Amino acid sequence: MVITTSPKRFNEWAALIQLLHEAFRYMEGRIDPPTSLETMGIEAIKKKAQDEILIVAHDEGKLVGCAFAALRDDCVYLSKVAVALTGRRQGITRSMFKAAEEIAEQHGKPYLELQTRVELVENHLAFGALGFMKVAETAHPGYSRATSITMRRPVSSK
Repeated sequence: MVITTSPKRFNEWAALIQLLHEAFRYMEGRIDPPTSLETMGIEAIKKKAQDEILIVAHDEGKLVGCAFAALRDDCVYLSKVAVALTGRRQGITRSMFKAAEEIAEQHGKPYLELQTRVELVENHLAFGALGFMKVAETAHPGYSRATSITMRRPVSSK
């Protein structure tokens, strides 16, 4: 498996969108509000990759994982973390998070942070197993109840 950050000549945008939709499909009908991915096309994903750091995983030349890393004041914020269904439980997420840690170290950020929806208990457990701890709950605009859980983990020092 090869993990790349901000790949210079990345041109697999259609495959990236397909990967995201495949990986996020299980959320349909489970989360409210729906994922923002539903309104994102290739141009929006390209813009996100310009504004943030795209992390991609390839296995035997095939795109099998992605995440976006945004530099914030005290953390690297991870979003749109996705792994191909055929690549689950093979350490792809762990490897992408290791790349995100390297980004955090390079930029002096002490934490990795992400959000997961309240309804997706399996994500809470999976991210918890990767060292993330719940630090906050937030609500999307227009909601009076918590819709997301913010999770953080400290960046390992070498």
